[in-house]
Amino acid sequence: MNLEEILLFGLIAVAVIVAVRWVTEKTGLPAAVLLTLIGIAYAYMPGPNLELEPELVLTFILPPLLYNAALDSSLLDIRRNMRTVISLSVALVLVTALLIGLGFSLWVAGATLAAGVALGAAVAPPDPVAALAVGRKAGLPSKMVTLISGEGLLNDATALTILTVAVTAHAHGDFNFDNAVGQFVISAAGGVLVGIAVAYAVRLLKPFTADPLNANAVSLITPLAAYLICENAFVHHYVTISGVLAVVVAGLIVGHDTPRYTSGATRLQTSAVWRLIDFLLEGVVFLLIGQQVPKVIDGLAKYDTSTIIIALVITLGVVLLLRPLWLVVTQWLPRSLHTRLGGHTEEDTGDAREVPLTGREITIMSWAGTRGVITLAAIFTLPAGFPDRELLHFCAIAVVLVTLVGQGLTFAPLVHRLGLRANQTDRARERNEARSAAVRAALDRLDDIQEQQHDNVEDEAIETMRRQLQVRLDRYRRRLDMLEQSESADVPISPQYEAALMVRQAVIDAERDELLRWRDAGHLNDDSLRVLNRELDHEELILPKRNASH
Repeated sequence: MNLEEILLFGLIAVAVIVAVRWVTEKTGLPAAVLLTLIGIAYAYMPGPNLELEPELVLTFILPPLLYNAALDSSLLDIRRNMRTVISLSVALVLVTALLIGLGFSLWVAGATLAAGVALGAAVAPPDPVAALAVGRKAGLPSKMVTLISGEGLLNDATALTILTVAVTAHAHGDFNFDNAVGQFVISAAGGVLVGIAVAYAVRLLKPFTADPLNANAVSLITPLAAYLICENAFVHHYVTISGVLAVVVAGLIVGHDTPRYTSGATRLQTSAVWRLIDFLLEGVVFLLIGQQVPKVIDGLAKYDTSTIIIALVITLGVVLLLRPLWLVVTQWLPRSLHTRLGGHTEEDTGDAREVPLTGREITIMSWAGTRGVITLAAIFTLPAGFPDRELLHFCAIAVVLVTLVGQGLTFAPLVHRLGLRANQTDRARERNEARSAAVRAALDRLDDIQEQQHDNVEDEAIETMRRQLQVRLDRYRRRLDMLEQSESADVPISPQYEAALMVRQAVIDAERDELLRWRDAGHLNDDSLRVLNRELDHEELILPKRNASH
């Protein structure tokens, strides 16, 4: 494919991604599913086509996606649910890979244990992108979002490490379990250490990143740097380190530090940049997944139909059945093990007992196991000459299509049917209590300033600011009173509040229109217009969205 064809494909891809987003906003269908189906249809049409290059995906696409997901995750929530997350992202991935490996070695003609484990490692990690995109719209409780995102952040590192162990075992002609475990521990520990080191280096760069553009540049290269440090040939000569885990750990720590070490302007700009990158990369990835189908199917010609069916049944059977079984069995363990394998501590009530997942939560977690980009990127990294490579490719893409389309299309209806929704009133109450606390801290700081040496001008400024803060505090108190009286899980609508939002939006629109008239009449140059419009944009940005929780 020449440069013009690549450019044409890129333009078509962006147009499709934008169109699909518009469709998903109107219909509620998951974008990942639509993009994958479009990719399959496009693959059978004449015109330029791209093949999925695993090294390109693993080096330039996966690290930014994982890093952005980690930035938006809660380090505290993941740490609070760490044992549950570890159960799903490490233990379950290991068991999935081993079961598929054993199944292949026992029942698939000519297959080796290493080949089965390699396939199992590739198909084991769920891709939370599609599930979370639907789940957040459906209002999943924060605990479910934390578990799904935390699992998705860490299971990729587990899977890629197991895959590396399997490929190495094939190269040496023997799959040694003890050596595999040792290599896995070293790889994971190394990834964690590198991630911590990279996050600390970002913190040290704070004096150089006061400017938002500098901060954005550092943010964009951070995941690539963390990954390349681990995957460097010199490092690999001595030890294998998980670059994916390094990216995730760095992202979690940097995201946790961001409110403390960056300015408001930097956070606004960086967030916008990452949203755009995430939007485009995810779209391209799912289009690429669909385009691999014809090539994978063509590679099956040399296999008997019975061999293909047996391999497919083993792979899909383990993937679809093991996850719900794992979630159910871990609830039957002794109470002392609940927090280790599938439960959480009820901290809000001060009750130290472990509370296992409910039946509805188990169902949602079971159905959130959609596979995606990491599965295909991993399986396509298998070297030429690896045993049954084409068969492994087919089984992996079949798992992706079955879970992505089957579970992806039915996830939202299932969430609505089970009625497992976050309590929006509690969330709104928490935010308004925090707002009130922040305003009270600001009023206390004004008292401290007033006690210091100052003149009449400062007195006027202090009194003006005090009146503004008091107005805000009174508004938050009225909002809290209404939330406290509400018995519904949905945020109550206040006519006064809605009217205030409408009036403020109308005022901003009027100011913006007047600025445009000044510009068009020649009384205001474009540079000044952009500065003044930016001020209005920031005011508009803090207004709550219509029909959103406040």
